[in-house]
Amino acid sequence: MKRSGLLLGALALCGCTVGPNYKRPRVDLPTSYRAPEAAVSSTPSGTSLGDEKWSNVFRDPELLKLIRAGLTNNYDLRIAATRILQARAQVGLARSNQFPNVSGTGGYVSQRVPGFGFNYLELIASFSWDADFWGKYRRATEAARAQLLATEWNRREVIATMVANLATYYFGLRELDLEKQISQQTLASRRESLQLTQTLLNGGAGTLEDVRQSEQLVETAAAAIPDLERQITQTEDAISTLTGQNPGTVARGRELTEEPLPDAIPAGIPSRLLERRPDIQAAEQQLVAANANIGVARAQFFPDLTLTGTGGVGSRSLGGLFTGNPLVYSLQAGITQQIFNGGRLRANLQLSEAQEQQYLLTYRQTVLQALQQVSDALTAFHKYREYRGHEQALAAAAQDAARLAELRFRGGAASYLEVLTTETNYYTAEIGLARAHLSERLSLVQVYQALGGGWEE
Repeated sequence: MKRSGLLLGALALCGCTVGPNYKRPRVDLPTSYRAPEAAVSSTPSGTSLGDEKWSNVFRDPELLKLIRAGLTNNYDLRIAATRILQARAQVGLARSNQFPNVSGTGGYVSQRVPGFGFNYLELIASFSWDADFWGKYRRATEAARAQLLATEWNRREVIATMVANLATYYFGLRELDLEKQISQQTLASRRESLQLTQTLLNGGAGTLEDVRQSEQLVETAAAAIPDLERQITQTEDAISTLTGQNPGTVARGRELTEEPLPDAIPAGIPSRLLERRPDIQAAEQQLVAANANIGVARAQFFPDLTLTGTGGVGSRSLGGLFTGNPLVYSLQAGITQQIFNGGRLRANLQLSEAQEQQYLLTYRQTVLQALQQVSDALTAFHKYREYRGHEQALAAAAQDAARLAELRFRGGAASYLEVLTTETNYYTAEIGLARAHLSERLSLVQVYQALGGGWEE
């Protein structure tokens, strides 16, 4: 048995691992992101907004509560966690093939014939082991571990997506609240104008046309409110689902315009995406697994070295199993080499190599898409800020025009058509400004996610 142990140890030390060792592929990365200079702030340490925890990026206390509830209850996240458990089990299954299989049996025989009888007991242990001289099982374990890492990165991607979705829905909800508030204030103002036109008509100073036009303004503002309430309810339901709750109302925190925005965004350097973005990391681990599977396929071309053995004791009495009987054992070694298999091994290798090329291209594509998303998001952040500035000026001008038209109408210097036009323009400008505020904040969410943020608290 001592020689057998030495033989097993020697085989384990002398074994090799066929197949290519993984090296991260080179990708063509720019030195900086394509974005307006005013949108990006440079930092001496090269830090990025993506390095910030989500609790430092979003400041609304109610939004932070929703995100924490989502981390606990979101079903996509909980499903992703079960996939990690499955991947860990797969690693255990793959790794178990590297070790011997040992089993034990016990037997009892009692026989009686005329003039003769005996009882016989035996305990036998047996083992079998594929020495994995060429590293087939080691490469399979390597692939399984890479799949586990990919699954863990996929879970982080689910977290980042959930955080971004919750922020998007929450900011959208606050924008709808603002639109509803604008519509309600506009409706109240237009009802006052309708009363004025009716009073003027009754006094002989107005026209029926002015009354009808005023009624149109009232109904236009009134019609917007139920549609906004529908959108608000549906957005609340979406937020509830993301947080794993039944549909219900959602608590509000800050007004949409109170959510702070940075003057410029620290974007960092593009090479940081390779480490920060969960989708890039997951794609790379898929490539690592595919690379290891080439080694599994190549190892199948070589002979399998199998060791088997049995050992045990037997006795006519239970006590004799443990005293007085020598151990009987046998050890066998065998080599199996496939001679003809109709090209199956070569086709399997070609399949593994083709899959590795697929995952290599997927990895490079993922990196390229990440660069595009960062550039698009940084550009959107800057341009939406410009857009919001113009919408703000437009709303201020429309408000003043509506005020002046109202004064001119009350003084008899303007027709009610002028009031109608200016009030409609002011209402449209207010709604446009609210949506501009939303777009500006959503672009920040997109930049944060594109830079690989959102999966760390």
